[in-house]
Amino acid sequence: MTQAPARSLQNLIDQTPDLVKYLSNETLSPMWRARIGLLAQFIPPEFTNWRDEQNAWRETTILWDQCHHMPELYIDGPDALKLLERVGIQSLANFTPDRAKQFVACTPRGYVVGDCVAFCLRPESYVLVSGMPVLNWVHFQGQTGGYNVAIRVDHASAFNKSGGRTHYRFQIEGPNAGKVFNALVDGGAPEIPFFRCAKVQIRGHMATVLRHGMTGHMGVEIFGPYEQVEAIRAAIVAAGAPFGMRQGGTKAYFSSVYESGWIAYPFPAIYTGEELRAYREWLPADSWEGNLQLAGSLQSHDVEDYYLNPWDLGYGRLVKFDRDFIGREALQKMDKLPKRQKLTLVWNHEDVLKVMGSQLGSGPRYKAIELPHAGYGWPQMDEVRDESGKPAGISTHCGYSNNEGEVVSLGVINESHAKLGTQLVLTWGEPNGGSAKPHVERHAQTTIRVTVAPCPYPKSVQKLQRITISK
Repeated sequence: MTQAPARSLQNLIDQTPDLVKYLSNETLSPMWRARIGLLAQFIPPEFTNWRDEQNAWRETTILWDQCHHMPELYIDGPDALKLLERVGIQSLANFTPDRAKQFVACTPRGYVVGDCVAFCLRPESYVLVSGMPVLNWVHFQGQTGGYNVAIRVDHASAFNKSGGRTHYRFQIEGPNAGKVFNALVDGGAPEIPFFRCAKVQIRGHMATVLRHGMTGHMGVEIFGPYEQVEAIRAAIVAAGAPFGMRQGGTKAYFSSVYESGWIAYPFPAIYTGEELRAYREWLPADSWEGNLQLAGSLQSHDVEDYYLNPWDLGYGRLVKFDRDFIGREALQKMDKLPKRQKLTLVWNHEDVLKVMGSQLGSGPRYKAIELPHAGYGWPQMDEVRDESGKPAGISTHCGYSNNEGEVVSLGVINESHAKLGTQLVLTWGEPNGGSAKPHVERHAQTTIRVTVAPCPYPKSVQKLQRITISK
C-alpha cells in the first residue's frame, strides 16, 4: 500500500482563503516568545535577573549559551561552495576555513528568504548556523539542483530527536571578553581579526573560535564537539569569574537585538509566485514557514506587503554582482530605486507610560508593553506613519534596553522619513481587540510617538560597526 504524501505548505496555502489571517491567528510559533517552555528546559529565562544580565554586556562580560536554540545545516561535497555561491547574494570568493560569512539568500524576485552565519569548516565542508527559512531554502536547492553534495540538518534541541547536538556553541561578550578569552585558552589567546576564525585549545580540548561582536565589543563565539559541552562551559565560567562575568538567560539574550540592530528572522518571502511552487510543495505544512506567527498593527490581506529586500535589513552592502545567483536580475533593478533604511525608533516616554498606566483601573487597556520583550509575535510588524498620517515604514523587534534606559524598536523607514531626529507615530496593538493568539490579551489600539535614531543605537556598537565594515 502506497503511503499518501505528507501535506505540504502549498497544500496549506491552497486550502487557506486568507493566509495573513491564518498566520496571525492560527499558528503555533516555533519561537520561544510564544512557547517559552521549549527553550526553558535547556536555558533559564534568567540566571540572576535580566536587567543585570543586560548590564553585563555593557559593563563587564556575559556568557551566552547558544547550544540549543539555533538549527544548523551541514553541507559537504565537491559542489558545496558552488551551491552556496548560487544561493547567497554576497561574494564567497575568499571563503576559506579561517573566515565566517553573513549569508543572505533571496528569491528570484529579490526578496529575502532569510539570513544566517556560514562557516567553512574545511575545504568542501560548510555549516550554516541559525535561520531556519534560509537553511530550508539552501537544503531544497542542494537536494533538487543536481549538486554533488551531502546535506544534514541538526535541529534545535527542542525539535532534535537525536537528543544531542553536533556542536556546542558559546558566546562571550562585553568589555572584559578579551580578558576572559585570554584566561580561557591554553597558552593565551591568539589575535584574531573580526569575523575570522582560529583553532584554540581549551583545557586540552580543541575548539574553533570566531571573533565576533554583537553588543559593541570584540567578543568571541566558541564551538566544538557537543560531547565536550559541560567541560567547556565549566572552563568558561571559571575563567570569567575574576572578571565579573555573568551567565545570560533567554530574556537578556533575545533582547540584545535592540542594541545590536539585527532584524532577526525576517518574514520569508516564499508564499507567492509560481516560480516557487515546487519549493512550497517540498516544504511540509508544519514547517517553520507554516508556523511563523505574524503580529502587530500592520494589517494587509496581501502577504507580499510583509516581504523585505536586502536594503530594508541593512544588507545592501553585501550584494555583489560578481556572478550569477538567485535574485541577481531583480536586485540589479532594485539597486536603482529609492530604498528604505534600517533605523532605530526611540519610543516617547510619555506615551510608553500612558500604555503602562492603562493597565490600572477600568480601561481602556492598551496592549501591554512587556519587558524586556515588548513584541508578541515572530515576526512582528507595526505600522509607522508621519505626523500627517502618511505611511513612513514599519517597526519590527521592540523592547527595553536597561543600558540605554529606553524602549526602542528596529524600523524599516522610507527614504523620505529617514532623517535622524524625525518624529513619527507608531500604531501599537492590533485592531478589533487583538488577534486570536492565546498569549495576546484583549486590548485597544493606541499610538506611540517615536524618534528616528541610528541603527545600531548604542555609540559603542556604532563604533565597532565602523571599524569592522572598513576592514
